Amino acid sequence: MSLSNSQFHDLVDATQRNLEDIIDNGDADIDIENSAGILTLTFENQHQLILSRQEPLKQLWLADRTGGFHFDYDSEQATWFCAGTQETLAQMLNTILLAHTQEDFDLSSL
Repeated sequence: MSLSNSQFHDLVDATQRNLEDIIDNGDADIDIENSAGILTLTFENQHQLILSRQEPLKQLWLADRTGGFHFDYDSEQATWFCAGTQETLAQMLNTILLAHTQEDFDLSSL
């Protein structure tokens, strides 16, 4: 099933809000900025993680020091998958967040 633009934006907005809520409920010191559909997380060490939407491709992009990753939404599994690594967004974010905060976040709702 192909996502409409509206469905795509709703999914990205929900994913970003959900991630913000998860981080806000944790103990880690992470600055969160959400502007024009771009979610930026800044860690204590000034490392940044950026989640942005790519409407023409209907992808959610994650930029991190380790690289740039492109996620497609799988409607059947109701999750974002990285074509390059076959990881879910939750799996990749868990690895990145744990490396920078030493806190284990429950990202299962992503």
